[in-house]
Amino acid sequence: MRRIFIPLISTALLVPPLLPAQAAEPAREPYGIGLEGFAYPYPVQMLPLTNDGEEVRMAYMDVAPAQPNGRVVVLLHGRNFPSSYWAPVIRTLAGAGYRVVVPDQIGFGKSSKPQTDLHFDTLARNTMTLLDHLEIAKADFVAHSLGGMLGVRIARAFPDRVAHLLLAAPIGLEDYRLYVPPTPMEKILENEDKLTAEGYRKQLETNYSLKLPPDQVTPFIDARFNIKGSSEYPRWLRAFVNSAEMIYREPVVHEIPLITNPTLFVMGADDHNAPGRPNAPEALRPKMGHNAELALTLAAQMPDARAEVVADAGHLVFLDAPERFNELMLAFLSK
Repeated sequence: MRRIFIPLISTALLVPPLLPAQAAEPAREPYGIGLEGFAYPYPVQMLPLTNDGEEVRMAYMDVAPAQPNGRVVVLLHGRNFPSSYWAPVIRTLAGAGYRVVVPDQIGFGKSSKPQTDLHFDTLARNTMTLLDHLEIAKADFVAHSLGGMLGVRIARAFPDRVAHLLLAAPIGLEDYRLYVPPTPMEKILENEDKLTAEGYRKQLETNYSLKLPPDQVTPFIDARFNIKGSSEYPRWLRAFVNSAEMIYREPVVHEIPLITNPTLFVMGADDHNAPGRPNAPEALRPKMGHNAELALTLAAQMPDARAEVVADAGHLVFLDAPERFNELMLAFLSK
């Protein structure tokens, strides 16, 4: 009987190579949840603190001017951004003679990510402890987004330590509880966890009306999504969601008219950011986020305040329109 021999063929030869369009995205180099691996524009120092019985460390930059004018400005960052995004504002202020102190609040950036809830009162006390540590009795405050809510709480709790308060596209100009029903923590965690880098880019473009070129937005994407590779990512995610809960449950809009310190709102005309809008009933969503109008109304109720609306600028007003923002900021602080 004649035998037939069939040569063995490697199964690898039967699988066509991946086409370029099919190739997987390159893996991200993981950052630590303290943004280890993500560069800041100036040296970062750490201040040990105790919050609710937990030992934490507060990261901050302390930038000295070449020709000091004897004044200090504290910059308060937003929720979605590390304090490094203040770099152009730091350069402007330091160039004008100001010492610039730039903290990452506990729960954000290079600072510790606590296990406990976040509270504006605690963050305000932490900021005062930092100023005490640096032997700064009084400062000007420039605050963006969530930092604006913190700036309001600082001005209310420690008015004697605030010379000027500049609120750059702050959130919290309305009480989001009036529009958004309580949302289970598990749902917020799930939504944040499943967000992709590209989805986040689109979210920033939509919610913040970004005017920046894509390459300037990429570091913001990296600062958030490279953390997903960290073994401590669940801890970071919990702290990040806790900050959303803080915004919702601790409104400041009712306190804003009570601020007596000189205050300037600098609003982007295209800024319609409203935290929690996707969880609001559809009929109520269009009523949210009229931020420029809200700022004008609130400023008119305050003893020493005004609002400036910057055309062709969104939520990142100091990056979208840097020349106009710097002009308004320096003129206000110099009063």
